[in-house]
Formats: sequence, structure tokens, C-alpha cells
Amino acid sequence: MASNNTLRYSDRELATFKEIIDAKLSKAKAQLLQLQSQIIEATQNSSDAHGADWMDDSSMNAELDMLNTMAIRQRKYKKELENALVRIRNKVYGICMITGNLIDKRRLMAVPTTTKSVAAKNAMSSGRSAKASRFSSRRKGRQIISKFKSGRSKKAKSATSTNSDESLLSNLSPLPSVEDIPMDQRPKMGDIE
Repeated sequence: MASNNTLRYSDRELATFKEIIDAKLSKAKAQLLQLQSQIIEATQNSSDAHGADWMDDSSMNAELDMLNTMAIRQRKYKKELENALVRIRNKVYGICMITGNLIDKRRLMAVPTTTKSVAAKNAMSSGRSAKASRFSSRRKGRQIISKFKSGRSKKAKSATSTNSDESLLSNLSPLPSVEDIPMDQRPKMGDIE
């Protein structure tokens, strides 16, 4: 067994990882072919019955979207497995791209496509969460300023946004009633669409 002080895994260990990845790759290829045949079948079925019922059309479109999403994910997984095989061939499989140390064997068995150790992954995720919390705390301190025109004056009033709708509505002028509108300015029945 290789320790974290060695530069790479032994050829025997790499051969073991290659067997695992080859098995997963053949399974991924079979699943991708199955998804592609389902997409073709669903496309043919939807073209036959297209327009018959909008509920059927929407459910067929949703099914096609789901199948396409699954196929895209499967292609990505297949590509990651192929990249892992290239790393095995180059004898750099199992070396963390961030720290340069060996990735734990248990992690490689669970996630054979990984390129980062648990420590590097945790450091990256904690770095992202720290950035996200700094960004959200900056946003909380800002005030949103809105402008509303008063119905009678030409000046725009600025108001600080609060969470109550009442303060927003108080800056708006009320609509006049129909009786307050002069007869010559009222819309005619033909003018209203």
C-alpha cells in the first residue's frame, strides 16, 4: 500500500484502479446507449402524436428534457472515466491536483473520477462559503432607493425601501373616481380595448 509520502501509486495498484474504471466505463457506455435509444423512441412517438393534446405534448416535452439531461450527465461521466484512464496510463492517477499528495484509496474506490483529495475539496468548499457569506453580508447593508412621482407635484420623491407595502403605497397618488373626470376627457366605449 502506498503512503502519502510516495509520489504515485504502484503499477499493481494502478492496474487495480484500471479494472474498476474499465467496469464502470462499460456500464456507463451501456447506460448512455440505452438513454439515446429512449430519446429516439420518445422523439418518434412525440412526432406521431404532436398537436393531438397539449397535455400530452407538454408531458412528452418534459420527458424528452429529462432524458436529454440524463444523457448529458452520462456523457460527462463517461468522459471523466476516460480521463481517469489517461491519468492511469500517464501514471499520475490518484495524485491530488491541488496539494500534490496522494488521494486516499478509499476515496478513489468510491469516486474513481476524482482529482482532488478530501482535504483539498474541503478547503475549496470552505473558501467558497466564506466568499458567499462576505457577499451576502455586503448586500444586507445596502439600502434600495426607489422614486415615485407624486400625482400633483412635478418633483420625484425618493423613499428608502422597507418591507412594508403600506409605505410604498402611501407615496402613490390615488386614482380619481369616474365622477371626478370631466365628460370630455372620459374614454369612449370604442376607445377601450
